[in-house]
Amino acid sequence: MAAAQLTPAHLSERHRPTLDQALEAIRTRAYWSPHPEHPKAYGENGSLSAADGLAAHKATLGSRFDLDQPGTDGWTGGEVSPYGPELGVEYPHVDVDVLLPAMRAGLGAWRDAGPETRALVCLEVLARVSARTHEFAHAVMHTSGQAFMMAFQAGGSHAQDRGLEAVAYAYAEQVRTPQEAEWSKPQGKRGPLDLRKTFTPVGRGIALLVGCNTFPTWNGYPGLFASLATGNAVLVKPHPRAVLPLALTVRIAREVLAEAGFDPNLVALAVERPGEGIAKALAVRPEIRIIDYTGSTEFGDWLETNARQAQVYTEKAGVNTIVVDSTDDYKGMLANLAFSLSLYSGQMCTTPQNLLVPRDGITTDAGPKTYDEVVTDLAAAVDALLGDDARANGLLGALVNPDVKARLEAAADLGEVALPSREVTNPDFPDAVVRTPLVVKLDGSKPDAEAVYMSECFGPVSFAVAVDSTADALELLRRTIREKGVMSVGAYTTSPEVERAVEEVCLEESAQLSLNLTGGVYVNQTAAFSDFHGSGGNPAANAVLCDSAFVANRFRVVEVRRPA
Repeated sequence: MAAAQLTPAHLSERHRPTLDQALEAIRTRAYWSPHPEHPKAYGENGSLSAADGLAAHKATLGSRFDLDQPGTDGWTGGEVSPYGPELGVEYPHVDVDVLLPAMRAGLGAWRDAGPETRALVCLEVLARVSARTHEFAHAVMHTSGQAFMMAFQAGGSHAQDRGLEAVAYAYAEQVRTPQEAEWSKPQGKRGPLDLRKTFTPVGRGIALLVGCNTFPTWNGYPGLFASLATGNAVLVKPHPRAVLPLALTVRIAREVLAEAGFDPNLVALAVERPGEGIAKALAVRPEIRIIDYTGSTEFGDWLETNARQAQVYTEKAGVNTIVVDSTDDYKGMLANLAFSLSLYSGQMCTTPQNLLVPRDGITTDAGPKTYDEVVTDLAAAVDALLGDDARANGLLGALVNPDVKARLEAAADLGEVALPSREVTNPDFPDAVVRTPLVVKLDGSKPDAEAVYMSECFGPVSFAVAVDSTADALELLRRTIREKGVMSVGAYTTSPEVERAVEEVCLEESAQLSLNLTGGVYVNQTAAFSDFHGSGGNPAANAVLCDSAFVANRFRVVEVRRPA
């Protein structure tokens, strides 16, 4: 292997201050980010400008994405942008019987590098990804259907934040135990028993990242970097509709590893042929010791049941719920909810689905509002937000796949439609499928309605559920969290008693809660280094992005004792 171009000293000079700031941020939970959110912040100091990023993206289209991986036995692809165009990128298809042993070969040197060097190598990967944020934004946009600005932020800077956050947690957990210790036990006249002990964090082996279609980087980076930073190799298996963003990441990671003197096969890509479905076969291989997965409950449950040789981290489906009791900012509440329902066409795992409103209405600063008035006014707020098609396209993006469109169309028959979904034309991408949110009224007391609102309906569909009282809403919230799981809970109330009651439900059932959001923060958004995404304590997810538990079981500490 060639001599390292990135020495530990170079890496420390470049990235140790950033690591220290990240460690401080996860300690204080204060706002911090080293990755600019605004596109105009790029174009200098080696980062790609908007024009260069678009040019780089276009240069990748219609090409072979060579990674020089062991075991390459052919080429595969087939991604089609939710905005219409075929990407035309071909990726290496691998024989995993050849690739997996090659990935294991570099684990010894990666282990011996230690937590700090591993962390700094990961930060170099993230820095190079960040420099190409404009390119990544186009890759995310044309695989997920996110609008460009959301792809730039959620798929770019915010995803990079989540990756860095995982590295910080991984480093902190690994250095919690000292590398060496002198141990002396007094023995009276016989003299002490003296031992010298060393403690080495050792990764479990090969981690499998099963990528998702909607947020390939935001949901993928925490597991990828947590596993890599804790001494594991990582095999990235992207969703077949969203390969490009993770393939770009793998290429950059392999380049950095090689330049730092490590085996580039510590990170590799496994792309499946159409209909091949390799995730199940990979998940139960004995070499796979960690799995990160975001997607359907069905496959997440299968992984948790069958991949017994691996530590499995899953984020699955949930039925996110908003309790509406009262508000002192009715207009602000409606505007906040309208934005939350509309952002990325409701295709976020944290988008509110069920809005629980007492059938006798609520009190507001604008006077009493009946259930019907609340729902009608919410529909009007969504219409006002999305009335201009240019603004609507910027918020909605495109439906990620035909299944979401079919689900949306079927949902219109599930109850009384309070807000019909309408088609929005995208002048730049006439083949894009763009739809505004659908809001359906349901009577929470009817058994046939319960079957609807107690199931996730992923996409731009929400249910305004009439309940007998706020107390009934809280009981329904509790049952929803316990039986179905949630990724986010919101509540609006001016009552201290109700506020304490909803908080108690969320504490007892382990759900993340947002109270009385009326400004520029939304229930379906979380900030790295401060907010926890998911709780790991209800059926929607068994892990949190990110906390200590997300990283600590990706490695073991191996002790060696010697006489002093």
